[in-house]
Amino acid sequence: MDLLREILLPVGAAATLATLPGALELMLVTGGALLRRALPSAAGIENFSLAVIIPAHNEEVLIARCVASLFASAKGGPRCTVAVVADNCTDATAEKARQAGARVLVRENAQLRGKGYALRFALDLLIAEGYDGFLIVDADSVVSPNLVPEIARGLLAGADAMQARYRVMPPLDSERKRLMDVAFLAINVLRPKGRDGWGLSAGILGNGFALSRATLQAVPYSADSIVEDLEYHLLLVDAGKTVRFANAATVYGDIPNDEAAQLTQRARWEGGRARVAGMWIPKLAAQVLRGKFLVAEPLFELLTMPLAYLALISLALCAFPVAAFRYYGIFLLAMLLAHVATAVGLSGNVRASAMALVSAPAYVFWKLTRMAAIVKSSRKGAQWTRTPRAGDGKPEVQPEPQPEVNNV
Repeated sequence: MDLLREILLPVGAAATLATLPGALELMLVTGGALLRRALPSAAGIENFSLAVIIPAHNEEVLIARCVASLFASAKGGPRCTVAVVADNCTDATAEKARQAGARVLVRENAQLRGKGYALRFALDLLIAEGYDGFLIVDADSVVSPNLVPEIARGLLAGADAMQARYRVMPPLDSERKRLMDVAFLAINVLRPKGRDGWGLSAGILGNGFALSRATLQAVPYSADSIVEDLEYHLLLVDAGKTVRFANAATVYGDIPNDEAAQLTQRARWEGGRARVAGMWIPKLAAQVLRGKFLVAEPLFELLTMPLAYLALISLALCAFPVAAFRYYGIFLLAMLLAHVATAVGLSGNVRASAMALVSAPAYVFWKLTRMAAIVKSSRKGAQWTRTPRAGDGKPEVQPEPQPEVNNV
């Protein structure tokens, strides 16, 4: 028994060290989400000029829908320009965007490909034209009617940057989509809301975020990795800037039903995140050791494993024969359950979101069986590879989501 204990002690210690930052992160953001912190707001937004930038690569099917939803949101709000960046497109994206009323910026550069390059191209041009703020929305998205005025009021009131809720596009017509929506609620709603509750930077999710002119002048948009949103947010935090969370406004993004498409998308996200984490973790850790404790949360976030892996390790530790690690496993599992339960509570449809969790074990198994493919894909260069969608080849008409009441 002593020999077994000696063998298991380093295993338990390694599992604890690997998951402890995630446990602290979950405890921090879940608690913060229960706090209420007013978002800055100012009147007179009709005098505020906002440039909405839509980076698009071969999005002829969905681009008009996105542009139309933004024009609808901008009615009665700030002076607004909707600009589509047709980046290395080989289809009719530019033509469809013009027909929908957008200003089109065509970019051709076969060597420098990616969303980050497209955004930098548009921002460099539009900053020179004197806009007060800049809102970035993905081409496959639809926005809530209050998004544009909500963002404009916050930036006019002095916010450095803002991030709206980012959720899965209705209809949630498959178990996988419903489960993905719960994951989005945890990662894209609960966590930024929790950070904002404590007065920390909410984070940038890549879709539905906005930057003030002053922020871009202080921290030029130089991120060009496949997870340019995470990379740029770390640059903002490093410069002392704070992203506020626009909890009342939402962007809805298209999520593919196809398993292969989801695998490709997941590989890009997780692989890109791993590369950025490798660059930033040592830097943030050094800053924490020097007493810059506000960067501890971004450090914990980078060190946090996906929830599926945290769940598996917590269950294994709960059955561990060493009491100390067993108690820690129970604590970690409790944090996970509290985190997911709080996220479900933010959904607006608690019953449907809770029912989606029934398929969670199958999703965890799916991720584990495809780990090799994810690792392999993550080693590829950061190319802007458009995720295939169900509507490719024929326009797909979907009902526009109704605005949410986000008072939680």
